[in-house]
Amino acid sequence: MSIITLTTDYGLKDHFVGSLKGKILTEFTEATIIDISHNIDAFNIAETSYIIGAAYSSFPKGTVHLIGVDIERNRETQHIAMQWNDQYFICADNGVLSILTQKIIPQKIVAINIHDRLHSDATDLDVFVKVACHLAKGGLLNVIGKEITSVKDVTELQATVLDNQIKGNVIYIDHYGNVVTNISKNLFLEIGKGRPYEIKFKTKTIKTILPNYSDIVISDKYSIKDYEGEKLAIFNEAGFLEIALFRSNPETVGTANTLLGLNYRDTILIEFKN
Repeated sequence: MSIITLTTDYGLKDHFVGSLKGKILTEFTEATIIDISHNIDAFNIAETSYIIGAAYSSFPKGTVHLIGVDIERNRETQHIAMQWNDQYFICADNGVLSILTQKIIPQKIVAINIHDRLHSDATDLDVFVKVACHLAKGGLLNVIGKEITSVKDVTELQATVLDNQIKGNVIYIDHYGNVVTNISKNLFLEIGKGRPYEIKFKTKTIKTILPNYSDIVISDKYSIKDYEGEKLAIFNEAGFLEIALFRSNPETVGTANTLLGLNYRDTILIEFKN
């Protein structure tokens, strides 16, 4: 099975997603196309990077991930394809792969150079489709590009450490209004070394990171429902610190985004005690 995943900021109102799938099937009829998300905020590289980092591990080796966010090729941004952890990623070199390359060194990266082999009115997306189908059929990276050794970093995707403090930022707000930061569990364990800590944001503080959402329920005297709306912190399945309200609902009780006032790029601090 040849899997090509799609992650874009195209939305679902217009024809773009349907046309993209049609182009892939025209090039490679046997492709299995999986949508990861088409609701990325327009040109939001940090959000795209988080979504890809959270989703890729659910797919088998050899999967090809086409990332259609901010893909225009220009003098500062080239098109790249990367083999990483036995999967393939096709995107503009705009920093979108920063989260992945912080974890594991890429097996191979190429700067795509097939643009002049396509018809004269081929779009950036046509290039991505051609490369995705080539790789999904088992083709080699060297055929579609020249090997390079690094990709662009996006500094906002990286938490920083100063003395006894980790400083991070909100990089994603999910469907439930939960707020995801760029502070990884690995960094927390490395810097914290088992010390007491406080998570600080706006004027609020959280002193415990829970293993699971429902671990906020600490007393048999109260029902689970009584804890709804309480703020909490966990490391989510992607391994990043998440601030949430227990059983939040954007349509009724509110969320960490709306009730705690946390928005994209807001600062989150973890302070460790000596």
